[in-house]
Amino acid sequence: MTLDAVRGAAPPGPVPRTPRGMTPLMSACVVLVVAMVAAINLSIPKLSASPLSPSSTELLWIVDSYVLVFGCLLIPAGALGDRLGRKGALLAGLAAFAAGCLLSAAAPDVAVLLAGRVVTGAGAALIMPASLSLLLQVTPPRGRPHAIATWTAATGVAGAAGNLGGGAVLQWLPWQGLFLAGAPLAAVLAVLVARLAPRGERHRADLDAPGAALLTAALFALLFGIIEGPERGWSSLPVLGAFAGAALLLAGFARYAPRARHPLLDPRLFAAAPLRSGVLGIAVAFFGLFALFFVNAQYLQYAKGYSPLLTGAAIAPLVVGMIAVSRRSVGLARRFGSRAVCAAGMLTLAAGLGLLSLADASTPYALYAADLFVVSVGMGLCVPPLSVGVMAALPPERAGLGSGLNGAAREIGSALGVAVLGTVLTGRFADGLPPAPAGHAHSAGEALAAAEAAGAGSGAHARVVEAFTGAMGAGFQVVAATVALGAVLVALGLPGRARQTPGSQGKEDIS
Repeated sequence: MTLDAVRGAAPPGPVPRTPRGMTPLMSACVVLVVAMVAAINLSIPKLSASPLSPSSTELLWIVDSYVLVFGCLLIPAGALGDRLGRKGALLAGLAAFAAGCLLSAAAPDVAVLLAGRVVTGAGAALIMPASLSLLLQVTPPRGRPHAIATWTAATGVAGAAGNLGGGAVLQWLPWQGLFLAGAPLAAVLAVLVARLAPRGERHRADLDAPGAALLTAALFALLFGIIEGPERGWSSLPVLGAFAGAALLLAGFARYAPRARHPLLDPRLFAAAPLRSGVLGIAVAFFGLFALFFVNAQYLQYAKGYSPLLTGAAIAPLVVGMIAVSRRSVGLARRFGSRAVCAAGMLTLAAGLGLLSLADASTPYALYAADLFVVSVGMGLCVPPLSVGVMAALPPERAGLGSGLNGAAREIGSALGVAVLGTVLTGRFADGLPPAPAGHAHSAGEALAAAEAAGAGSGAHARVVEAFTGAMGAGFQVVAATVALGAVLVALGLPGRARQTPGSQGKEDIS
């Protein structure tokens, strides 16, 4: 399929214009739900010091429960929007998002907070595919690649926006303020959607509840094994059982889906190398980015002594590269081939993560900011072409599935990135602690508090910080190696530069 297939054939007569305000409105909806993924990481120090007293494992679940539900429900939520109407799905998602934020803010314990995060994640799953599908519905065919690139750039910039906005909120408010800010924002967007968005088209789409349940259970089991491994022991029965269960559930899904009458996600779709590589590439890229978001706030607050506001502002170099490069990456892929551009972007991302593994308490911020900029350039190069490729590999009437695949890959990759880096961080941090605060190693915040309470002085504080940055570096090395390996695998399935023939100038086969 060519890029012209994404644009569609030009209709006779004047080309209709996108309704005014739809592109920024749909982008704002997706910024809200993705920003919440990043912003929660800023609250980890305050959550650790709160009466909830979550352990390091519970902190990982607080971050990942939202992302897991978000990612696993994206494909069925996209199909639901196709079937019942995308505008209604978007409004329902914004309402659920607001309700989940309010429940989280009122949580008296970790269990209720997790329940609120799950509700918020379900709302986010309805919002993301409906926003892209509505945008494509109202965009002229020739403008769709640009609309996809703009929407995709919003999802990348949203992470930095979550850090900036979350830092501003948490500078003066407790951790509950983060959720109290999210609820009214969702309500305002719902009012604007009700007034400005057209009635969504409806297409036949089957929800395939058994398939969705198998996939969700498999991913939950996989994350359970990764997150609980350090605390329960990698050879413990629950952890080994979780990994075995994940394998069995995935095998069950692979066996069930091809035989289902109307599978939500037919594994045979992934026989097409560009679709398979696009989904994998998006997952791996966000695996790296959100691993960074998970540890960035802790590093800047614990090791550098930054306030939440300054921590949020310190992520700004990520915005610069993403905005500058994302706007040009689809054109670069058209000119040089998706393989070259996406592989270069993913390898640049891996290099940036590798450079961040060298950071410690003495690293100047200017050097750290330069490393963040390298990461942002890598994300800006690879993510928009990968997303366009996924959408191009499916027919227009499967736009809900295409956007669901894009979003599911993004959020599942994010959840795995947080889980993997958090797991390495937890294990290596406990091993590197000095004896005094070792009994309080549930998190870096608790270890630092224990050292201060014991009156151990600046030397013990410095050793705790050194243990944290050493563990962080080990985590970044694992994540960087994973992204580099992913770049090689993705490049194998993407097309190179198309051969130019008379009459084919400016066209490129991206699938």
